[in-house]
Amino acid sequence: MASVKKFIYTALVTFQAGIIVTGGAVRLTGSGLGCPTWPQCTPGSYTPVPHQAQGTLHSWIEFGNRLLTFVLILSILAAVGGVLRWRKQYSEGHERRAITLLALVQIAGVIAQIVLGGITVLTHLNPATVGAHFLLSIVLLAASLSLRQRMLRTPRFTLTPTSKILVRVILGLTAVVLTIGTVVTGSGPHAGDIQARRYHLDPAKISWLHADSVIALIALTFGLLLLMRTTEDVAHRSFVVKKATLFFLICLAQGLIGYIQYFTGLPEALVAAHLLGADLVWLGIWNLAYSGRALHRH
Repeated sequence: MASVKKFIYTALVTFQAGIIVTGGAVRLTGSGLGCPTWPQCTPGSYTPVPHQAQGTLHSWIEFGNRLLTFVLILSILAAVGGVLRWRKQYSEGHERRAITLLALVQIAGVIAQIVLGGITVLTHLNPATVGAHFLLSIVLLAASLSLRQRMLRTPRFTLTPTSKILVRVILGLTAVVLTIGTVVTGSGPHAGDIQARRYHLDPAKISWLHADSVIALIALTFGLLLLMRTTEDVAHRSFVVKKATLFFLICLAQGLIGYIQYFTGLPEALVAAHLLGADLVWLGIWNLAYSGRALHRH
């Protein structure tokens, strides 16, 4: 039973993270308008047709990403089914309400993503809708991780008040970093299609703003590590510090990839690695905040 539960909810987190990466692959290959209409791929067909003006490869890459949404839906349905089956095992009323709400968020979220994805295509990859598509994805990724941790009853601890406040600040700054990152993307060459609209911003200036926010994030996380090593209860200090250290190392690696990709002309492979890194950064800080009770009262 425990292994089945772990598989279902780990798969949910994996697919929520994976759909972000595959969406990035669509953008990086210039396939964002490979299917120029929605919900159909081309007028009169839900699948790509031979000799599309967008090119066979681009159309199938975009269509493949749409198909992956159905895999994610199956994963969400399995997770919701698990909540309905196992929620009675949780005697605490607030815990049952929490997992039910998180399951509903997954359903509502994927419906919103499908609609927003359609709007993105119909507005010819407007950078605002592309960015919103990504940001909604990280909200759903966080919700899926919280659902997994609650369903598996992963250990939680109580941080000192100062550490808890700093974790919340770092969580908020991480959200800011990711948001600025969407603006960088919407201003640069990898917006999803050669004809896609861009923000009328200087890509270099917005990239350096993004880099400055990453530096601030790394500095605050290093400060958090020092704080935890001196103030947290000895009984769970090792557990706390390991989570914070992992997040710190992920941030360092992500920052390094960002600098390398900027100074090497944004090669697609490094941009893809940076997108995967964004997944890991967000999962890292959300897991730390959840485990340290910096997100929930209970």
